[in-house]
Amino acid sequence: MINVTQPFLPDFNEYTSLIQGIWERKWLTNNGPLVNELELKLKEHLSVNHLLYLSNGTVALQIAIKALDLKGEIITTPFSYVATTSSIVWEGCKPVFVDIHPATFNIDPDKIEQAISSNTSAILATHVFGNPCEIEKIQAIADRHKIKVIYDAAHAFGTKYHNRSLFDYGDISTTSFHATKLFHTIEGGAVITPQKHLLEIMAWLRNFGHHGPEEFRAVGINGKNSEFHAAMGIINLRHISEILSKRKELSLIYDQRLEGLNVSRQRISPNCTYNYSYYPIVFESEAHLLKSLAELNSNRIFPRRYFWPSLNTISYTRGQQQMPISEDISSRILCLPLYHTMTEAEVHLVARLLLRAQNN
Repeated sequence: MINVTQPFLPDFNEYTSLIQGIWERKWLTNNGPLVNELELKLKEHLSVNHLLYLSNGTVALQIAIKALDLKGEIITTPFSYVATTSSIVWEGCKPVFVDIHPATFNIDPDKIEQAISSNTSAILATHVFGNPCEIEKIQAIADRHKIKVIYDAAHAFGTKYHNRSLFDYGDISTTSFHATKLFHTIEGGAVITPQKHLLEIMAWLRNFGHHGPEEFRAVGINGKNSEFHAAMGIINLRHISEILSKRKELSLIYDQRLEGLNVSRQRISPNCTYNYSYYPIVFESEAHLLKSLAELNSNRIFPRRYFWPSLNTISYTRGQQQMPISEDISSRILCLPLYHTMTEAEVHLVARLLLRAQNN
């Protein structure tokens, strides 16, 4: 069976070498030494100033919205994982969708200003599949209207934009370290900000609002993560160059093998070093996608329809205007299997079956 992804797992003994120390210390959670070590190593690796390790990427989004004290409307993309939208709703704000660019799959900045109202407090944009948004345009719009910018950078670990980590933009960037991501801590996430005062607020928010054992600065939640998860992150970070290199290698093989396939690809920003976090292809029609998907599934190959459906069509967001480009792309896009232990022969098999489905 070939799934859309498999988590990278280090050598078992490499992982348990850190677990032994947890057993001896009996310090399992609550900002333990491995959590602190992981935060320091991530800041060093990513060259960012302020980062907090959290329980998951969804909590990261919720804490970012809360830390910026956002109210009213938040402009966002309909083409992302559902957590981008559900976090806005969960925090009592209203998602206002702006359609995507048909080539980049990211929110179209040329359509943002017409969606801004007196109730708009922020833009929450996703770097879809690790492809940078049009950051300069988005920031200029935010500055003109005095609103905040959050980037959902769940797919962006390892991508650099103008030689800086993609996390180093906006008021706050959030990311996911879920097991499906190319860098993972089993479950986990982070918030990154260039602003020290926001870091301090988010530190209180992730720990029930605690400021010392008996003082509470703000209404908080439990957004902490454990020593066991941090141990996985510390070990996996040692292998990140190898992980990124292998994903690029496999992606380039896909490129070669799928030259005859009648599909289109995402346009990647020319100003970035890309992380090859996903391998999406867009078919001519949904019918062609479903035919190819059936062919792959019958051979125990399971890609995913990331991201389908378009988020403006789900139950708690219906009633807004249509998003024709997002709805169209979401109906025709398929992310092919891509992971560290995938073999060249398996890539060839996926490609061969896709070409067979097209020609039959």
